[in-house]
Amino acid sequence: MRGLKKYWRIGLGIVAIAALIAIPLGFNRYGLFILSQWAVMTIAAMGLNLTLGYAGQVSLAQGAFVRIGAYAAAIMTTQGVPLMAALCVSVLLCFAVGWLLGYPALRVQHHYLAFVTLAFSTLAFLVFRNESWLTNGIYGISNIPRPTIFGFPTNRPLQFYYLCLASLGLASVALWWLIRSPWGRAFLALRENPIRAQSLGVDTRRYTLMAFAIGSALGGVAGTLYAPLTQYIDPVPFNLSLSLDLLMMVIVGGAGFFFGPFLGAMIAVLLPEWLRFTEGYYLMLYAASVIGLLIYSPTGILGILDRMVIQRRTKSASALRAAASSSLETAP
Repeated sequence: MRGLKKYWRIGLGIVAIAALIAIPLGFNRYGLFILSQWAVMTIAAMGLNLTLGYAGQVSLAQGAFVRIGAYAAAIMTTQGVPLMAALCVSVLLCFAVGWLLGYPALRVQHHYLAFVTLAFSTLAFLVFRNESWLTNGIYGISNIPRPTIFGFPTNRPLQFYYLCLASLGLASVALWWLIRSPWGRAFLALRENPIRAQSLGVDTRRYTLMAFAIGSALGGVAGTLYAPLTQYIDPVPFNLSLSLDLLMMVIVGGAGFFFGPFLGAMIAVLLPEWLRFTEGYYLMLYAASVIGLLIYSPTGILGILDRMVIQRRTKSASALRAAASSSLETAP
């Protein structure tokens, strides 16, 4: 039975990947832009899910790291630096800043930590808006080039979408390995009970800093892709609302579930587009849908599925116990 479930999951994954590759072939320019945005935001939400969902550290600064990655990529690529080099700089920079931001998490938790990360996000926004010598201020940076990867140009929307999709695939594989490594188990122990984890020999200080740093680095990857996707950036899209949107993606999809960010980003990016046929009411319907979902299931979409699986297993176990009890009673 377990082997059958394993093959079923593998087959479902292959179908999903094939659909993401084949279906966009018939999309127009705007549809490809929306799908590329979904892939980019999913990478950023995966980083926040590692910090919040797996390590239990509340952060409202993920949008700031997307901003750092986007500006680093924009500044460097417009000066002729290849995107891969800009990606390395963005990841290292976000990793280092995320590591430093993790130090307050060693002393404060929960909503106090949220206020600290909120202050950092606001500070980053003010720096990128006011330091015109570096970021061009409110005028932003335009004419951001799209890269050529291993001799293949990505100037066209479909080509760049495949670049975003490939980046999402690589980030997913890396995060999947990390979660199932001893580091991932240490993150879960840190989330469930830090005191018990420390008593079992887990270096909670180190893993708290690593959760912030790795999650921030994924935000930098998303920002590096976001800059050539839009080919123009200014401070406005990177205000606090982006961090709140990413937080919503993680919670709506299911914090602590691997595929939660995928579904959450789909709801946040695609659902408003699907509701545009309602014209002026689409944002109201979108907000009502999200509120209704969280009222029904605070653990998100995958929380509903997880609850259904648990109930099914409980019923199966109860039926097996009942059958075993009846067989014992009828035995001579």
